[in-house]
Amino acid sequence: MPSRPSFLFVLLLATLPALAQPTQPTPAQSQPLRDDSGVVRAQELSSGRVTHSVDIDVPLGETPVTVRSVTPTGATGQYRVRFIELDVDGDGFISQDEAQVNPSLADEFKALDVKRRGKLDRADLAGWLVD
Repeated sequence: MPSRPSFLFVLLLATLPALAQPTQPTPAQSQPLRDDSGVVRAQELSSGRVTHSVDIDVPLGETPVTVRSVTPTGATGQYRVRFIELDVDGDGFISQDEAQVNPSLADEFKALDVKRRGKLDRADLAGWLVD
């Protein structure tokens, strides 16, 4: 009489395909904002010019999504500097330490230092200089 496979052996055979396949992470889920009034609400763009706009496809019944890029009408930082006032040691460059007196320049220092020298010259500050 042939032997019957044990219960554990059958269970193991049944679970092998599941163990062999990598598990996929559960995709992130988000819920649309619910508004029982039926009014579509959008945040107004208080200033700036819309330079691009894309409507994202969503399943029927979910809140529509629009992504816009906006060019601001003005800058809040102080982006006009006098080179001679910032170049305290008179070496013809503005060091990172010298740039600290202007918070906007200090924030943008690494982006302006395209030559990666740790200092900025007049050419690096084109568009920022008053004098």
